[in-house]
Amino acid sequence: MIRRLSHHGGTLVLHEGLPPAGEAVGSFLWLDVAQASAEEFELLRTRYGVDPNARIASFVEEGEFLYMRARLVAPDDSQEPCFTPVQFVLGDTLLVTLHESARFMPFDLALMRLQRRPVLAQDVRSLLWMLLRAANDAADLAIEAVSASLGKTSEQITAISAGYGESGRELGVSDLTSTLLELNDTHDLVSDCLESQLSLTRLVRHLGGEVDNQREAALQQLVNELMGDVHSVKEHAAFAHDKVRYLQGAVTSLLNIKQNQIVKVFTIITAVFLPPTLVATFYGQNFSVMPELAWKYGFSYSLGLTLVSALLPLIYIKRKGWLR
Repeated sequence: MIRRLSHHGGTLVLHEGLPPAGEAVGSFLWLDVAQASAEEFELLRTRYGVDPNARIASFVEEGEFLYMRARLVAPDDSQEPCFTPVQFVLGDTLLVTLHESARFMPFDLALMRLQRRPVLAQDVRSLLWMLLRAANDAADLAIEAVSASLGKTSEQITAISAGYGESGRELGVSDLTSTLLELNDTHDLVSDCLESQLSLTRLVRHLGGEVDNQREAALQQLVNELMGDVHSVKEHAAFAHDKVRYLQGAVTSLLNIKQNQIVKVFTIITAVFLPPTLVATFYGQNFSVMPELAWKYGFSYSLGLTLVSALLPLIYIKRKGWLR
């Protein structure tokens, strides 16, 4: 699918497909190429000199175009962060974007803004600034969604540490293990968001290098402001990353505490039943002379001795505070 954005009477008009053969490049600003076929790639190469396969590095200058590649993040329809590799091809009068997403939300957001304020895109560099700004805003939304999920995870950890869930079911090691696995996935997600913001920072820096400080002072100021916005979103992602690490540490500590409590319970049970086991061992031996066998209260005496030998360790453990 190919879309093109062109100027018509001071307004920006979005068309579907490539322009007719022979139409001058200056009559349109932007070609958005999504999930293109090999034939469409060949048309880009023959008509405009754009090589979609120029992906040797993140930034390549080839001919009259600057090829810039980044992996951008944006929320999908379910508000989950989704990463899309995007290649920007910047020329003097033409901007081409290539990606594999049928609906890339940042570009749709930029188009909505341009329909409201078409004056913001007078040339390809100002148009690229608008697209990168929309990509940064989409990244902010994605990181906000991650931060919201971390808030829910923090509440879940607090509930597990209390011991019981909303349904009254006792929460334990299995619940903590599940939460830790979710945090590991979130850690990878936030790390990818940080990497995406780093690549977006490089894109904005290269755009700033293409802007003429003398003739395009206003655009240069906008690019500088965008660089600050990208850094602020990156710091937001870094804060979320630190929060994930903190929650991972908290879950690991709770997991150790829960496991230690389980071991403590079995240790106490062993300590309480060890003396009765010793008493039972004595009376289980086959001696020829055992006065208790002929004694009227011998059975009661052995039961009482067993009970006392179990209570004494339990009283000692309770006074030591080991049951808390």
